[in-house]
Amino acid sequence: MRNIGCRLLLAIILVLPSFLLAGGIEELQKFVSDSATGQATFVQRVYDSAGVLIQESSGDLKFARPGKFKWHYIKPYEQLLVGDGEFLWVYDKDLRQVTRVSLDRALGSSPAALLYGSKDIDSYFGLEALSSEDGLFWVRVMPYEESGLFERIEIGLSSSMVKKMTLYDYFGQRTIIEFDRFVVPSNFPVDEFSFEVPENADLVTQ
Repeated sequence: MRNIGCRLLLAIILVLPSFLLAGGIEELQKFVSDSATGQATFVQRVYDSAGVLIQESSGDLKFARPGKFKWHYIKPYEQLLVGDGEFLWVYDKDLRQVTRVSLDRALGSSPAALLYGSKDIDSYFGLEALSSEDGLFWVRVMPYEESGLFERIEIGLSSSMVKKMTLYDYFGQRTIIEFDRFVVPSNFPVDEFSFEVPENADLVTQ
């Protein structure tokens, strides 16, 4: 169960403030083009195909495009995902294990590319403005390639800020991520997105 969130992260690594949906698609594109750094806290819930909650986790995130991010799960288990521009490092503190993956391989045309990858999002995703619901304006993001974990992502926005993401996989499972305390832009130390393998951890490369 504890690895569900980690596997999802490899496909998402997330999102951010956007803008009101009078021109939602255009503003999302503008955000990807213009916003370079940010940070936030999050709560992530995973539901099975029957709508039953199977996992809840929370933590914080930081990013600096292109290709740099730190996604830190704090509860219920501590896990750290770091993109340093070249590799994705996944550190499970309890298991004392680090997994290293090429960042290009990890991102590809996955939803993560919206934040950390190419600015040319039209080459990888189809965008559709949806009707407002629950006080949020929504945009649907559809990856052109079907090799990722997710069939589609729906992004909810309010007051020029991303409040919620709903991710739908090919098995009927939903992942809902709610954001708080979003700050864009943000300033980070030069080594903020560096990662060194702890001495007591095993390294696995993929």
